Amino acid sequence: MKYLSDVLKKQYGEKVYKLSLSSGCTCPNRDGKIGYGGCAFCSEGGSGEFAAKAADMETQLEEAKNRIRLKTDARRFIAYFQSFTNTYGDAEVLRKLYEKVIRRDDIEILSIGTRPDCLGEDILDMLRQLNEIKPVWIELGLQTMHDSTADRMNRGYPLSVFEDALVRLKDAGIEVIVHVIFGLPSETKEDMLETIRYLANLHPAPDGIKIQMLNILRGSRLAQIYEEEPFELLSMEEYTDLVAESMRLLPEEMVIHRMTGDGPRDLLIAPDWVRNKKKVLNTIRRKVSAENYTGKLPADA
Repeated sequence: MKYLSDVLKKQYGEKVYKLSLSSGCTCPNRDGKIGYGGCAFCSEGGSGEFAAKAADMETQLEEAKNRIRLKTDARRFIAYFQSFTNTYGDAEVLRKLYEKVIRRDDIEILSIGTRPDCLGEDILDMLRQLNEIKPVWIELGLQTMHDSTADRMNRGYPLSVFEDALVRLKDAGIEVIVHVIFGLPSETKEDMLETIRYLANLHPAPDGIKIQMLNILRGSRLAQIYEEEPFELLSMEEYTDLVAESMRLLPEEMVIHRMTGDGPRDLLIAPDWVRNKKKVLNTIRRKVSAENYTGKLPADA
């Protein structure tokens, strides 16, 4: 199993840090093109609460770097456009924005979070051009392979759209990272592992995966549902069991970008245990090791 921090250290000779930025894009699942309100688990910030919100990109970059440099003397960065749908807009306008960022000497990788239904041919052409300058990653929020769950979460597209987008991105030479959420309402352990098996056996295969526990965040539809009629959430033991099992199911060549998340503390309603990221990662490490797994789990996965 490959872990992102190890892959980047091997390639660049040092740790590479992620800068969370905002492109200014909205989402077709919020502005009425597809729907309103966004995915049920997304807060008002579109799952990008850590992203810099300044109007001009230069200020955003400096503010994001300064936050990281409070703890480290970082020199190399990934420009991560996380909030909302960062390919939902005019391709030429986005190209100019992203090209300005990717050509900076301190930016090694451009990572763009988006939806699989917002990848028209003009956007793919833009991504190809950018990928010739430096590596471009596209992060797709699949969350679950089960359309019934996705419908309840107001995801706004079927699995077939994700599969088509993956093929077209890989044909364009773009690296793809897929986001998965464990603990979505009504999903069983087997449902969640079925999503992992599905990704493990896809052709073409995603290059990387991010796994996260469902966070109930203030400002999301799910928060309203949870407060009106609380539903059972996974315990830390259940979640870490699932992640450890996923590590055994995923192919060796797939890069693990994340095994848990530490969302905004001021918005988190539940579960409270996700606040202790170090404990969660240590528990995963212990469980994976207990199964005689010989790989090394990084401290910051």
